[in-house]
Amino acid sequence: MDQPLHTKSPIRWYILALLMALCFISHFNRASMASAGDERIMKQFAISTTSMGKVYSAFLIVYTVFMVPGGLFIDRFGPRLALALMGLGTAFFCAFTGAIGWGFIAASQVWFSLMVIRSLMGLFTTPLHPASARAASNWFPEPQRALANGLITGAALLAYALVHPLFGALIDRVDWPVAFLITGSITALLACVWFAYAKDFPWQHRSVTASETVADSVNSFDHQLGERPAPVVENTGPPAVTFGRLLRDRNLILLTLSYGAVGYFQYLFFYWLHYYFDTVLHLGKSESRLYTMLPSLAMTVGMPLGGWLTDKARISLSHRSGRTLVPKVGMIVSAALLTLGVFSKETFWVVFLFTLSLGVLGLSESAFWTTAVELGGRRGGTGAAIMNTGGNGIGLLAPVVTPAISAALGWTWGIGLGALVGLLGAMCWWWIDTDKHAERTGEDNLN
Repeated sequence: MDQPLHTKSPIRWYILALLMALCFISHFNRASMASAGDERIMKQFAISTTSMGKVYSAFLIVYTVFMVPGGLFIDRFGPRLALALMGLGTAFFCAFTGAIGWGFIAASQVWFSLMVIRSLMGLFTTPLHPASARAASNWFPEPQRALANGLITGAALLAYALVHPLFGALIDRVDWPVAFLITGSITALLACVWFAYAKDFPWQHRSVTASETVADSVNSFDHQLGERPAPVVENTGPPAVTFGRLLRDRNLILLTLSYGAVGYFQYLFFYWLHYYFDTVLHLGKSESRLYTMLPSLAMTVGMPLGGWLTDKARISLSHRSGRTLVPKVGMIVSAALLTLGVFSKETFWVVFLFTLSLGVLGLSESAFWTTAVELGGRRGGTGAAIMNTGGNGIGLLAPVVTPAISAALGWTWGIGLGALVGLLGAMCWWWIDTDKHAERTGEDNLN
């Protein structure tokens, strides 16, 4: 892949802060639709829960289907342009969502309009995570890449934890159409700041000197292993890895299946945990809302912590052992905690174990994104997009499979199935060869 040239100046941390902000606001905009739907839209336009659920699903389906084309766009035009277009596109359709409430669309057409608008918003959102992971790989040396990816993905979970109280308060103050206009405007502003300030690589940034990039390259992790630092050149050759070869890559296939298990685990919590607390365990409305928020907050902390641990393990162990240790252990322990929580009888232990389960699962997140970009080589954006397609595609089975299993065998089995899926996902890491990226990097340098 393109040899990343890194600077010791704080610029890369400013880049990371912008990536986190874009990730936060994008997921905030995605989840705010559910908040507005629950608070106002369904009642105002007599839209059923089933019909509104189709609006939510339309975003996710389009987002998943077009993920790989989004990855190809990233590798062709760079993460800077991809994220700028993502931000501006989602800002426009976020504001357009609010404009529906101003009455220029007939009430009978509101549901269909929301379906179209949120689908298009999902289309523009596709480059978000693959481009962020590619940018982190370009800007950060290997000993810090997993931490950077953990902070980026943690920002997404923080958005889910805060969206209902923050967007709900905004709706109470200015109503939902203006609330969407405000968040859309913030998104557009962030996208413009990103495009004006960021570059695809550090050596393209006007504030980064050649001496800084060379000095940091000499101190990079590759140099610690005795490898010669890469020269400061722009890679303009053709990709060494074809798209077809990437699709057939055994390591990327296993990584995608494992991330699908993570997606199933996460969507199980996101879609059914509140229902499980409120309806199955009868914990009450206010308690259920609070308890449902805790696992997301735990995962928000777990993601950057897991990135830091992965980077430390990478330094202490070999590349393969260091990169795979945290996801192996994290996914196994998370599955065990979920199993204990399902069979617990006291509310405290159920909530505590579920919260700890999702928090520990979050430890593995950064290893996935860092490894996907590396396996993809100069098609790192496409590699990350393929992995994320599996994560969302398999993950979307959880909202359907969980109630079906629960109806037949009970909620203990419906929730507990997530633990089995998590264990199967952890097993994939034993056959993933993360050293493969070193061979691919060498191929890239020949072009």
